Amino acid sequence: MQPLIDNARTFGQRPEEFARLAEGQSPQVLFITCSDSRVVPALITGARPGELFELRTAGNIVPPYASTTPTSEAATIEYAVEVLGVRDIVVCGHSHCGAVGALVRGDDLTAVPAVRDWLASAEPRPSGAAEDPAVAEGVQNHVLAQLLRLRSYPCIDRKLATGELTLRGWYYEVHTGAVREHRADTDTFEAL
Repeated sequence: MQPLIDNARTFGQRPEEFARLAEGQSPQVLFITCSDSRVVPALITGARPGELFELRTAGNIVPPYASTTPTSEAATIEYAVEVLGVRDIVVCGHSHCGAVGALVRGDDLTAVPAVRDWLASAEPRPSGAAEDPAVAEGVQNHVLAQLLRLRSYPCIDRKLATGELTLRGWYYEVHTGAVREHRADTDTFEAL
């Protein structure tokens, strides 16, 4: 913890670098990814403060849209699309994902009921090779399922129909740093 505290102490000693951020934000991308500490969106993309609007959830799960009982995740998505006017949404899954791995393997999660119930909202359950420690196939299938779920959000459906928004599926390899994007024409994840 001490290195993090030391950096936080010196971080605010460069106010001129951050003054423009007080004027507001206008990110062009909503980046939905896992809360896993090995996945750092700004590091992966090279984004500077104010360039990415981030939504991080266990397993990069996009919950079903429900206007009667909205979730924090749905509010973040709606805000990014309707208020900030993002032009792209990236759903980025990653190798060695504990959440997706648990789903693919069918792990017993009774000891962590909140995790179990959250992961249950990932239906359909991703398929893939349970013996693969990277759970690559499972994660990639899961990313595609989350992209489909995003299409059920009314604000996204409207923006997709008018061409004002693009959805992208990414797969990040923790062990290599490589990023692959889903290509609809070949239905494969290929290097960016």
